[in-house]
Amino acid sequence: MPDAFVIETAGLRKQYGEVEALRGLDLQVPPGSIFGFLGRNGAGKTTAIKVLLGMARPSAGRARVFGRPADEAAASVEIRRRTGFVSDDKALYGYLTVAEMIRFTAPFFPRWRSDLEDRYTRRFELPLDRKVKVLSRGTRTKLALLLALCRGAELLVLDEPTSGLDPAMTEEVLKTLVGYVAAEGTTVFFSSHQIAEVDQIADHVAVIDRGRAVVGGPLDTLKERYCRVQLIFAGDAPPTLTAPGVVRVRREGRVLSVLGSAGADAIVDAARPFGPASVDVAPVTLKEIFLETVIAEE
Repeated sequence: MPDAFVIETAGLRKQYGEVEALRGLDLQVPPGSIFGFLGRNGAGKTTAIKVLLGMARPSAGRARVFGRPADEAAASVEIRRRTGFVSDDKALYGYLTVAEMIRFTAPFFPRWRSDLEDRYTRRFELPLDRKVKVLSRGTRTKLALLLALCRGAELLVLDEPTSGLDPAMTEEVLKTLVGYVAAEGTTVFFSSHQIAEVDQIADHVAVIDRGRAVVGGPLDTLKERYCRVQLIFAGDAPPTLTAPGVVRVRREGRVLSVLGSAGADAIVDAARPFGPASVDVAPVTLKEIFLETVIAEE
C-alpha cells in the first residue's frame, strides 16, 4: 500500500543553541502535488528542508519522507537517492563547463533521463561550452534545475528556486515545473517567500511562521474557507468581535473588518446583536491569508 504522504512531519523541532528554528512543525505533502512552503525569511523553511534531507537532525518530533524516517542514516541515503534538490545557493562546480557539469552528474543516477536532458538544454538555452563560474544567476538556476529534473526523481525539493531571477525567467521556471509535474507525476515541494509564485502553481500550501505551520491545506479549500466580512454600523462599531474562526479584527469608526477561517455565518451571527446596518462578505487572496495570519502570530 503506497504511503498517504510523500512528506510528513509531526511536532518537528530543531534547536541551534538558544535559537529554536522549528517549534513543532506539522506538514503533510500528498503524492503528485505541487506543495508551496510559504514563509518570511528566517521562518524556518530552509531548516525544515535540511531535516527532511538528513542534513540536520531534529531535536524532537518526527519527519518522514517516502514513509522512511529522515533522521536514520540508511533511510536518509534512500531519501536523497529518490529526491532532486535545488538549494538556494545553487551549489555547482564553477571550474566545469555546463556540458561537463551535466556529464559529471548523470552517472550518479541510474534513472537519468537523457530525453529530458536534451529537452531542457534546448528550452533553457544553456551554453554547453561555458564555465559554470561565468554564468549569470538565472542561467545557473536553470542548470541546477535541469540536473534535478533529469535524475528521474520522485520528489523535487526546491529552496527559493526563483530567488534573484527576473520576471521573464521566473515565469519560465514556473511553467517548466508545472509541465514536468503534469507529464511525470513527480511531487514538488518548494519553499518561497514569493506569494504570487505559490499562488500561481501550487495546489497545496503551508504557511510557516517562527518554526511552525500556521495555515495549511489544499489551496482551493483555503480560499473557500477564508473570507472577509465587512460590517458597517449606524454608530461606532464594537471594539471587537468573538466568533469561531476569527483570525483578525480591524475597527475603523463605523466599520468592522473581520477575517475568518471558518466561513462567514458564525461571524454574521455574532455581529447580529450589535445591529449592523450592512454586511458584506468577500473572498480573500492567498496574499491576504498569508499577511493576516502571520501578523496574527506577532
